[in-house]
Amino acid sequence: MDGVRWQEYEEGLEEKLADLKDRIHRGAYRAQPSRRIYIPKADGRQRPIGIAALEDKIVQQAVVTILNAIYEVDFRGFSYGFRPGRSPHQALDALNVGIERKRVKWILDADIRGFFDQISHEWAIKFVQHRVADSRILRLIQKWLKAGISEDGQWSETKIGTPQGAVVSPLLANIYLHYVFDLWVEAWRNKVADGDVIVVRYADDLVVGFEHRAEAERFLEEFRERLGKFGLELHPDKTRLIEFGRYAQTNRQARGKGEPEEFTFLGFTHSCGTNSRGDFAIWRRSARKRLEAKLQQVKQALRERMHEPVPWVGEWLGRVLRGFYQYHAVPGNWASLHRFRERVGRYWRRALEKRSQTGRLTAARFTRLCERWLPRPRLVHPYPEVRFDATHPR
Repeated sequence: MDGVRWQEYEEGLEEKLADLKDRIHRGAYRAQPSRRIYIPKADGRQRPIGIAALEDKIVQQAVVTILNAIYEVDFRGFSYGFRPGRSPHQALDALNVGIERKRVKWILDADIRGFFDQISHEWAIKFVQHRVADSRILRLIQKWLKAGISEDGQWSETKIGTPQGAVVSPLLANIYLHYVFDLWVEAWRNKVADGDVIVVRYADDLVVGFEHRAEAERFLEEFRERLGKFGLELHPDKTRLIEFGRYAQTNRQARGKGEPEEFTFLGFTHSCGTNSRGDFAIWRRSARKRLEAKLQQVKQALRERMHEPVPWVGEWLGRVLRGFYQYHAVPGNWASLHRFRERVGRYWRRALEKRSQTGRLTAARFTRLCERWLPRPRLVHPYPEVRFDATHPR
């Protein structure tokens, strides 16, 4: 919004930070509106992102650092999103171990519709007030929530929601769901459920597993009511209760229902299967929509880089592949990893042939290019139970 870049702000940094601190203490600091942009989602829709001004980012990070020290004591163990020392793969590990070791037969794959855009400012401030008494911190948060959005030069007020992309938004989201969901589901599991119940939440993406179908259906109904009290709702098309677990395949086949349904969590599609010993195991593969979206980005970028030197493009593609492996190289996902590398290589070959005056690229030369620049897949992550047991020794 302010047009200031980090390199520019770095000049005379100490003086600028001292002035910023003085304005905060005097109450003269004013939050600026976030600049709204849109990025494509895997399903073809556009995700609104709010880019905060540079000084707002600095102050927000300082406040987040303070509040993290407070709320890390309160946040529950099944909450993994945007927390220090926690990662999506730890959430995936916990989900895998929970389903395999508990008597889970039903999975609720829940999606909160437009969560970041529907957060109630009034409730958000009340939740923070419950733990933080410092009025200066509360005023800063109120300023960021009320700063508004600038889109195409037009300012608009924000009465609900917190912009995705703001430094403070993930923490506010975790605080909001800590009171709306985490504490409530913990009490529900202890007081209402008779069978096993597992919970894994990563920001607004959550999965709950149940032993009994009746309890799962009751939970879903009460969960809808709970969200409604705080201005939220479940997405009707993306929230599903499915039969899933150790006995799902046998039970469904006995009823003539076919194979168990699958669900997607944090970029991986989960399905029921067996390991090499014939025991129940959860199979995970890269979600098709996310895989295809990434491949289309690579394809478009190769068109734009068509006339760049081959080593430059090869080095960039190597970084793309290593980045993909860093997240997706989990045990059992070999097919997706090899498919991604093969498709990237195919797109690169087409781009090279289009820019060539002589036409086709020989297979021998292209194979040498792939071996030189496109790293082969290798596992980056251990089996879920190995890492889970190491991080949860009890």
